[in-house]
Amino acid sequence: MIARLNGILIEKAPPFVIVDCQGVGYEVEVPMSTFYNLPEVGQKVQLLTHFVVREDAQLLYGFGSEQEKNTFKQLLKVNGIGAKSALSILSGVSIDDLVAAVNQQEVGMLTRVPGIGKKTAERLLLELKDKFTVTGSVTAQSQAKSATYDVLNALLALGYNEREANAAVKLLDKEVTVADGIKQALKSLAK
Repeated sequence: MIARLNGILIEKAPPFVIVDCQGVGYEVEVPMSTFYNLPEVGQKVQLLTHFVVREDAQLLYGFGSEQEKNTFKQLLKVNGIGAKSALSILSGVSIDDLVAAVNQQEVGMLTRVPGIGKKTAERLLLELKDKFTVTGSVTAQSQAKSATYDVLNALLALGYNEREANAAVKLLDKEVTVADGIKQALKSLAK
């Protein structure tokens, strides 16, 4: 079992990287959340890994944090979610947003991830419901992100395009309620 790689990053070609460890180059598939935080080519890198042996392949998946790796493993346990889908979810949604979506059973956030349809998102939410433990700070962050997400959806429903809605939501306070957020966003859009 390969649990961690420590070496020199010799190639970056999303979603794959190659890490040279004492003369052996390991090809590792990483989510974009990890990819964006990698150092430049030629620099030292450390990745936590998940090694999968299949009948037709041996695959190595890498992560920048223990939380990403554990979330990936939880996603793999969901019926119908393979490694590609799990990486796609981690690339398209932050872990905090995923926890918020699971806690609030928010299908819409997950269906924005390429390859995840409504039925798959519903299955994910159902099967992960009791799997994520949430701390107080993550709960507060999740509620704040959920409020801004709700404001964004309200603006889109009112006919604003995604660019306008996102710009208005970025101007909101982090701890704003949904009702106040909609009012503030509409005021900023009216200017």
